[in-house]
Amino acid sequence: MTTKRLLFIFQKNATEKPVMSYLVRDYNLEVNIYRAMITPAEEGYLVVDVTGSDEDIRRGMDYAKGLGVTVNDREKGLSWNEELCTGCGNCLSHCPTGALKIADPATRRITFEEQLCVECLNCIPNCPYGACSSIFRE
Repeated sequence: MTTKRLLFIFQKNATEKPVMSYLVRDYNLEVNIYRAMITPAEEGYLVVDVTGSDEDIRRGMDYAKGLGVTVNDREKGLSWNEELCTGCGNCLSHCPTGALKIADPATRRITFEEQLCVECLNCIPNCPYGACSSIFRE
């Protein structure tokens, strides 16, 4: 059994389709939804863990893509833009997992370790320069 964390992006025409239900029923996958949102424009975003055999996951993702759903293995709806980061450090005390940290104390350069991020989104309102953003926050 394999587990993959995936980001599903649904265009307006796909948001009303029971994609997750079909992945469970027809492709023998376990689906654990971590975060979900539908925008005012009726686009949908899901961060999920999908568990099953490699072949069932591949077939299930092909099915979802065939419906117009973008399946992205980027894993997160949160992104950090190093070019916008000034190294002010305001985000550091608000990051409970240490995903944002000072890489080099001499230069105060901050890094982002995506695998440590739990998408609490605390960094977003605490970054005065907009280096942190999320598709789950408008």
